[in-house]
Amino acid sequence: MDMIDKFMHAVLSITFFVFFLHYRLFTSLVATARSLFKENVSGKVVLITGASSGIGEHVAYEYARRGACLAVVARREHRLRQVAAVCEIIGSPEVVYIVGDVAKMEDCQQFVEATVSYFGHLDHLVTNAGVTPVCMFQDYDDITKASPAMEINFWGSVYSTYYAYGHLKKSKGKIIVIASSTGWLFAPRLSFYSVKNLIHLHILFM
Repeated sequence: MDMIDKFMHAVLSITFFVFFLHYRLFTSLVATARSLFKENVSGKVVLITGASSGIGEHVAYEYARRGACLAVVARREHRLRQVAAVCEIIGSPEVVYIVGDVAKMEDCQQFVEATVSYFGHLDHLVTNAGVTPVCMFQDYDDITKASPAMEINFWGSVYSTYYAYGHLKKSKGKIIVIASSTGWLFAPRLSFYSVKNLIHLHILFM
């Protein structure tokens, strides 16, 4: 009976996780698109972290279609080059790609300063970079294994926002934080991912 319970728990967890990822991607893209529809972003300077794939990549494409100037940031240079090339083809007047790791404070400072130095100002910051560790809390044999995910998911947003805030205040710009409903609707095996989203949601309303 215990084996059956464990099996069912694993199956349900995996099913929920797969469904949740697709749902999260869809709702995030819809919400982002709606916010962009309300604002003319043509010529505005937008910095996007985690732009080499997934939500960040498609957010970059949406901004590009609407004529925004882009600074795309991620760790994978070859993917960034590809994303930047597509953005230019579909409508962005100018795109720069910057290789950086949001888990490192000095990288966040560097890519914000590089963006402002190149374009002269900053209008939007999209803090999107993140990873999704999947593990039951009690199954961690070494809790420090969760640290890299928190460095990227939480501190990555904090660092980039900290260094961008002054520039955004001058331009009366916006900070777009990619979070999800796991901030208040916790999911199995997503303990640290849920915590990150919960903190983001609280910070947004402070």
